[in-house]
Amino acid sequence: MSSKNDSESPYKVRAFKSIGFKLVLIITVLVILSLGSLTFVVSYFSSNDVRVTTEENNLTINTRSAATVENEIDTVRSSVSLLMDLLSNASSNPAYAHQASALYFERNQHTAAIIVTGETPSRFDRKLINTRFFVSNELEVSCVDTFLEQKKSELLEAAKGQTMILNAAPVFNLPVLVFLYPWAENGIEQTLAIFFSAENMTEVLGSGTTNQSFIVNHENDLLIHSDFSMVKACANFSSNPLIQEMRNNNDTNRQILYTDPEDGRKYFGAYRKLSVADLGIFTIVPYDIVLEPVFSTIYRNVFLTLIVLFLAILFIWFYSKTISNPLRILTKAVTNIKQGKFQEALEYQIKKVKENEIGVLNNGVKDMSKALITFSKFTNKTIAFKAINGDMQLGGETREATIFFSDIRSFTAISEKLTPAEVVDFLNVYMTRMVDCVNKTNGNVDKFIGDAIMALWGVPNSSGSAKQDALNAVRAALMMRHSLHEFNEGRGGDKKPIIRIGCGINSGPVVAGQMGSTERMEYTCIGDAVNFASRTEALNKPLHTDILITENTYELIKEYVIVEQQPSVTVKGKEKPVKLFAVVNMPDATDIPGAGAKGPKTMAEVRDFLGIDPPEMAKVDLNAEEKKYKIQ
Repeated sequence: MSSKNDSESPYKVRAFKSIGFKLVLIITVLVILSLGSLTFVVSYFSSNDVRVTTEENNLTINTRSAATVENEIDTVRSSVSLLMDLLSNASSNPAYAHQASALYFERNQHTAAIIVTGETPSRFDRKLINTRFFVSNELEVSCVDTFLEQKKSELLEAAKGQTMILNAAPVFNLPVLVFLYPWAENGIEQTLAIFFSAENMTEVLGSGTTNQSFIVNHENDLLIHSDFSMVKACANFSSNPLIQEMRNNNDTNRQILYTDPEDGRKYFGAYRKLSVADLGIFTIVPYDIVLEPVFSTIYRNVFLTLIVLFLAILFIWFYSKTISNPLRILTKAVTNIKQGKFQEALEYQIKKVKENEIGVLNNGVKDMSKALITFSKFTNKTIAFKAINGDMQLGGETREATIFFSDIRSFTAISEKLTPAEVVDFLNVYMTRMVDCVNKTNGNVDKFIGDAIMALWGVPNSSGSAKQDALNAVRAALMMRHSLHEFNEGRGGDKKPIIRIGCGINSGPVVAGQMGSTERMEYTCIGDAVNFASRTEALNKPLHTDILITENTYELIKEYVIVEQQPSVTVKGKEKPVKLFAVVNMPDATDIPGAGAKGPKTMAEVRDFLGIDPPEMAKVDLNAEEKKYKIQ
């Protein structure tokens, strides 16, 4: 074999373009994608499961803690109130009163003192001291006076009606709370102050392993915490995002993931706002501690992925040699062919040809070399193909249609009292009923606009005539009236409000077809008839009706419906006033519940059926509802 200068070969393969390198790269990508994706999926679902479990557990602990605290406070208040009532009734019998208070303190040893202020915070009309509490805790009774002297303003506020719980730990050097609430006796505004130990509640709130619960009062001052030094220092948590969330939201309980600005750590936090003294019960658990097992699993999986990747690279690298070495020989043969050295090309052949693609390639190069010796020139021609793509064309056509709009009355006020999930659930049930009415009458729901529905009759398919399409639209509206009545049965209150709707129907020419852009389009219709239908729907509210049709629609179906004409309305953009008609009934209908021969005969009956008050037309100001209208 003659010597060759391989470095001058035009077919020399660069290292990063070699088959060995590409195989290693492919296997690396596959290993990373497979094991990485598996690690990601497992970690993702594991972290989600851990998170859901943690949030449920955290919320459960918070709920249980809140119930315990609220029960403890209610117990203290009710027992003390009972004692005070007994003492008031026994004012003429000092011995009985003394015996009653002694018995109370014997059975309620956690109560330190009960104070009833007089006309001024410094005057006490009644002062009951649990001597055993102070002796057992090595405290001076003067702690009570010291605390009350410091909280004169709070005593005055409590006498005026505000209930609050204050932290007395800085004075008592023990977890002691003071419950202040107004107390009326002999017609005098007084404050009842109950000093009681919070050790029982502290133990309950601190019973979790990783979860930590604490309580703040109306001023966001810390009342109970596992770290007593914070309670003793009377720490204020107003800057805590969890406390801010509770104060900013008008709800009683919630759970969020937040970052503490002081230590920068993430926490799962749950809170419950008590009705007593504006207290907040909070339970938190560190995010990193909860997900520590997941992170450990991720680290192990990453380490395992690196080991597998390293072994795979070694295997592929050595395996690629069995492919790259024969191909390198064939590359030299091709180089000689390129240079016109056909005979030399025959010398670069694989000695041991295997029955695989490389063997076939080797035999092909060998045959080609022999052929090229005979033929002096070989031309390889390539054939190119051109692809034809079809573009969707935009366009439309003028059609006669009946357009329907409906809208829920006071939807914004209703939705503000519901959670997002409740709003969606309620709308889904409502929309299902309304859409069923449209479908039963051969209509087409064009779109949902929030709580509003736009439906079409006559496009894209007609029932046969403009009259039939208009009649079907009104039939659908009457079906909605009865379906909504069924929907409202058993409803009432903030969470299940009574729903009322307004329907506007107009008939006329529209432009219907595919509209939009070359990248996004939809089938719909536009035109003045559509706008007029939408405006007609809005007039239901001031006119105290539920179904309004325009004169255009009425002229098509007047022999089939009972209506009551409403005051004419001037619509912006139209020179003459337009007539509107409130639909009462279709007396000949047999397939519409609530309609037909037994249906209502007047609009008064309809309003009575729907629970709608008749309008006072003298006070109706449509301009206040929709600036496009004025009443004639």
